[in-house]
Amino acid sequence: MPRKIQIAVIGDSQPSAEVAGWAEEVGRLIAQHDAVVVCGGLGGVMAAAARGAAQNNGTSVGILPTYEATTAAPGISIAIPSGLGHARNMLVAASGDAVIALPGATGTLSEIALALTLGKTVIAIRAWSHIHGVSVVQTPQEAVQQALRAAKE
Repeated sequence: MPRKIQIAVIGDSQPSAEVAGWAEEVGRLIAQHDAVVVCGGLGGVMAAAARGAAQNNGTSVGILPTYEATTAAPGISIAIPSGLGHARNMLVAASGDAVIALPGATGTLSEIALALTLGKTVIAIRAWSHIHGVSVVQTPQEAVQQALRAAKE
């Protein structure tokens, strides 16, 4: 069986309802394409993306900052307790064949920087336009299409 495409989904731990909706749609679309959502495994954008994947019987991997699998958000299929705190951001960035970034704060910014350093394609939904190397799109559909295309290349 070939390895499934893995798309890292990053963003705010306390997003607006609109951004959480985008993240859920991203998760749904990733699952519809039989790809895997990779995220930090906690709340906000991470939980919304996992929830969206679960709604389509998809898989989500949460790379947790703690040593406790029980800290994973509902909807996370596979919890990886890293115990690394914010350093787990490197694992999230490295695990995605491409990265979809939603609006967020410094944690999201660090994951974007790490992903770009690793040569990953980073697609942002209506955010991060000031960062060289980030492709900005307007919809979750555009983000997932670009991420899947980049992952296959």
